Amino acid sequence: MVHLKVNGSAQAFDGDPDMPLLWYLRDILGFTGTKFGCGMALCGACTVLENGKAIRSCSTPMKQLEGREITTIEGISTHGPHAVQRAWAAVNVPQCGYCQTGQIMQAISLLSSKPHPTDADIDDEMSGNICRCGTYQRIRAAIKEAAKERA
Repeated sequence: MVHLKVNGSAQAFDGDPDMPLLWYLRDILGFTGTKFGCGMALCGACTVLENGKAIRSCSTPMKQLEGREITTIEGISTHGPHAVQRAWAAVNVPQCGYCQTGQIMQAISLLSSKPHPTDADIDDEMSGNICRCGTYQRIRAAIKEAAKERA
């Protein structure tokens, strides 16, 4: 049995310990904002936060999550849109939108460790999140906007 918190709620998982977190979140808990992309932790569409740090849920087995706190896009704010979500909308980041939940989760992780990131910090931290539409310049601008708002 794996005990963890997801979006602030205590959970107990007694299924296959090798089941990827992604499928637990989507299929069992119904948090479908976390997306399946590549299944190999290469694209970032499945990014969630584990104890505040970005992880790839498609390659994280449930057995590694005992006592951990997982946050999905659905759980990042209980008081309206998160600063990063507001910046995403203000800068009009999404095109197709498929990768955006993973991008947002990665950006939140970045801003929690570097509240005022440089372009190099953003490029480095966001490099594992692929956007097929190529909105990278808008992503960078939105991260800078969110950093200003949080300051």
